[in-house]
Amino acid sequence: MKILIVGSGGREHAIGWSLAKDGRVAKLFFAPGNAGTSALGENLPLTVTDLAGIKAWCERERPALVVVGPEAPLCAGLVDELATLGVPAFGPDKSGARLEASKIFTKDLLLRAGIPTAASERFTDIAEAKAYCAARRYPLVVKADGLAAGKGVIIAQSLADADAALDQIMARKVFGPSGDSVLIEEFLRGQEASIHAVTDGTDYVLLPSSQDHKRIRDNDEGPNTGGMGAYAPAPIVTAPLLAEVEATVIKPVISALRKAGIDYQGVLYAGLMLTPEGPKVLEFNCRFGDPETEVLLPLLETPLLDLLLATVERRLGRLDFQLKNQCALTVVLAAPGYPEKPVTGQVIHGLQGASPMLFHAGTTRQDGKVIVSGGRVLAATGVGHDLYDARRRAYKIAADIRFEGKQYRLDIGKKALDLLERDA
Repeated sequence: MKILIVGSGGREHAIGWSLAKDGRVAKLFFAPGNAGTSALGENLPLTVTDLAGIKAWCERERPALVVVGPEAPLCAGLVDELATLGVPAFGPDKSGARLEASKIFTKDLLLRAGIPTAASERFTDIAEAKAYCAARRYPLVVKADGLAAGKGVIIAQSLADADAALDQIMARKVFGPSGDSVLIEEFLRGQEASIHAVTDGTDYVLLPSSQDHKRIRDNDEGPNTGGMGAYAPAPIVTAPLLAEVEATVIKPVISALRKAGIDYQGVLYAGLMLTPEGPKVLEFNCRFGDPETEVLLPLLETPLLDLLLATVERRLGRLDFQLKNQCALTVVLAAPGYPEKPVTGQVIHGLQGASPMLFHAGTTRQDGKVIVSGGRVLAATGVGHDLYDARRRAYKIAADIRFEGKQYRLDIGKKALDLLERDA
C-alpha cells in the first residue's frame, strides 16, 4: 500500500522508519520530508499547510492512508478535506483539533468533564488582564489561546513579567490572532509528564509514559525549545499513577468529546503536572509529540501500521496491542544559536553507517551532502533493557555525529536515573 506522511521533523522520520519495516507498505511519501525521510521514500514539494496541494496529490495518487504529523494541518482541517475524497487519514478533524488550536476550548471541556486542571481566567481585553494580574500572587502562567509554535506559554515570575507577556501576546500580536484571547492560570508545582493515548473515538490504547526536556541547557537552564530530548517509560509514572491518569483524564476526555459531538480519532497527548494533589492537565495536543515520538515508536511490539489502521477503521477495541519490555531515550542535536537564531548551512558528518534510529529533523540534501537546515537537526535514539542502557546507546550515537556548532544536553534522563537510584 502507498502511505503519505505529512510533516518534516523527527516525528515524521520516526513514523516513516516504523512503517518502512512493514512488508505491507509498498511506498512511502513525505510532504515535505527531510534528508532522512528521502532514504525511506519520496519527498514531495508540498508544505504541511498546502492543503489544496496535498488534497490534489491524494486525489491523483489515492494513498491507502495519510498520517498527519504536525498540528497546523490538523487544525486547518486537512483530515476534513481528505474525507471528502474518501482517503483515510490518521488524526482528528478540525473540530477535534480544537483541543490544541484553542486553550480556552480545552479548558472549558476539562472543567465540564471535571478533569483536574489549573485554575484560570480568560481575557480578550488587555487592560482587564493586566488588572487581574496586579491582584494575583506569583508566579502566574500566561497563555495565548491559539497555536504559537510552542512559544505561547509564558511563566511570569512577577507583575512586570506578566505585563510584558500580555504586551507581547495581545498588543504586539507576535503570535497573530492566536493572541486575541489569553488564559491566565495558576502556576502548578511538580514534575511534568506526558501520556499519549491513541483513540478511535470510542476505544483507546495507552503508549508508554514519557518525559521531555524543554530547556536548551543542562539542569533545565536557558530558554524553552521544542524539546531537547525525551525518555520512556518515565519511572515517576508508576502503575498506580498511570491508572489514576487513565481514570481521571483519558477516559473522561474521550467521553467529553463524544458528548460535545466530536468524533475524535488519532492521538490524545496529555501534558500533565504531577502535583502533590495528584496529576493535573496542563494542555492537550492533538498529535504525537516531538521528540516523544522518537522514543515511543521504538517501544511498540504491535506494528505501527496495525495501530493506525485499527484507529481509522474504528476497530481499536479488537486490536491485540502489545508493548516491548524495554526503555528508550533520545538526545536532540541542535544548530548553534537555537532556539533564538539558529545558524544553518553546515555539512553534517558521521551519518554513514549511523544507527537507523538517528532521526532527521532540520536537514536537507544539497550537492550530495546532508546540510543543517533547521534549529533541531537530529534526534539520536537508543533502546535498551533499562534506561541506563538506552541512555548509553543514545549518547554514543549523538557523539559520533559532527557538524559545526553542534549543541546538545548532556543530562537527558538524569532526573529519572536519580529517582531510580533513590528507590533502589
